[in-house]
Amino acid sequence: MTGGLAGDLLLAGIVLLGGCVQWLTGMGFALVAVPALVLLLGPAEGVVLANCAAGAISVVGIADRWRRVRVTVMVPLCVAAVITVPAGTWVARQLPAPALLACMGALVTVAVVLVMRGVRVAALRGGRGAVVAGGLGGFMNSAAGVGGPPVSLYALNAEWSVREFVPNAQFYGIVVNAVSVASNGAPRLAPAVWALAVAALAVGALVGRALAGRVPDRRARVLVLLLALAGGLSTLGKGLAGLT
Repeated sequence: MTGGLAGDLLLAGIVLLGGCVQWLTGMGFALVAVPALVLLLGPAEGVVLANCAAGAISVVGIADRWRRVRVTVMVPLCVAAVITVPAGTWVARQLPAPALLACMGALVTVAVVLVMRGVRVAALRGGRGAVVAGGLGGFMNSAAGVGGPPVSLYALNAEWSVREFVPNAQFYGIVVNAVSVASNGAPRLAPAVWALAVAALAVGALVGRALAGRVPDRRARVLVLLLALAGGLSTLGKGLAGLT
């Protein structure tokens, strides 16, 4: 349940916005949508819906870009992510809802700040860096629905361009979200809500595709990060309020 018609429309708006920025940036869906979805649906349902949506739009996005995937880098990265997904699922199931909300909000907030500051980390370079980024990403994706920032930091340290990053991020998104859904289970939503979410995701993808090339990469990236930061702080605040 999402709280009646108003809740369903809010969910559709969140998914539409997430789909739009995912198409523009490669992995913006989780950063933008997860904080709002967990506040609307609860931590468990919000995370798995985000996993489903981000994975689906990655499949569509990579259809004409798969030749640009750096297989030698992405295979060890994705294998590491697959290994750590069950650990993230286990941790999420052990925490009470307020604590999980607080952890999710903190993870999103810290990850966004690190990406915004362009942190350079020696451990996120080369083959070992791909394994570290993948492992962190898999754990964060299944526990909090936000597995992209470690991969973004890896790409930053590898000095990838946006053109290089997007198809590789989409390849990663397909793998890690599919495994996360298998580990966490599918969200329990009414058929009508599912249909609304799918329609909103499709519209978001079409809007994102229309905007691609018109919106400067830097401006789109800053907007995504600011939205994600606001959502992360809101989720953190609600979680902390529930713990007091």
